[in-house]
Amino acid sequence: MTISNEFISQRAIQDYSTDGTVIFSGTFSQEHPDVNDPPADSDSAAQIRRTALYLTLAQVPEGKVVSYGQLAELAGLGRAARWVGRTLSQLPGDSKLPWHRVLGAGGRISLPEGSPSGDEQRARLRMEGISILNNCVDIRRHGWRPVEHSG
Repeated sequence: MTISNEFISQRAIQDYSTDGTVIFSGTFSQEHPDVNDPPADSDSAAQIRRTALYLTLAQVPEGKVVSYGQLAELAGLGRAARWVGRTLSQLPGDSKLPWHRVLGAGGRISLPEGSPSGDEQRARLRMEGISILNNCVDIRRHGWRPVEHSG
């Protein structure tokens, strides 16, 4: 299931660094995701994929989580879980996108315990009221189901 265009139609997000520089700015139109001043060459397709990913990720509400694979599917990217993980790993450290709400299959936290990013992810999830047991989050309890949260 992908998120329908109606669900995220004309939603805009911007991701700012701490110094106020816009890292990402995009909107989702009825036709397709778009970004401000997209490149004219093959990078445009990659930018459209990233835009779809970022717009979908921005919709994940506080206190809810999604798997890499589910996020890819919801963004209309098919079976691209690894691409989602790789793309999210390249976000700037001060990104405002809720990257910490994205988990491995079955609710497993992919980032190693004791690593700076892994510890930050766990801390952010706990601050949102998400319990972690044996390096996993209960997807049945905390999983994002867009149909239930769309209105």
